[in-house]
Amino acid sequence: MNLSQAYIAIAIIILAIIFVKNKKSSQNLSPLAGLAFGFILAGIIFVDDRLVGYSLMGIGVIIAIIDIIKTKK
Repeated sequence: MNLSQAYIAIAIIILAIIFVKNKKSSQNLSPLAGLAFGFILAGIIFVDDRLVGYSLMGIGVIIAIIDIIKTKK
């Protein structure tokens, strides 16, 4: 694990801690939003292979947009 991967892992852990602590005061994520979040995190983790990383992030963004459109209706 190189230094940039260590920074990414630390950032993900900090985001998870913040999310768990603020869960009581905020609304729950929809299943699609959780899936989009997972794809984006997977894209960040696999950033060394650009094709895979950017593909996973793109899928996450598309799912997030679909979730936004569904919740607006």
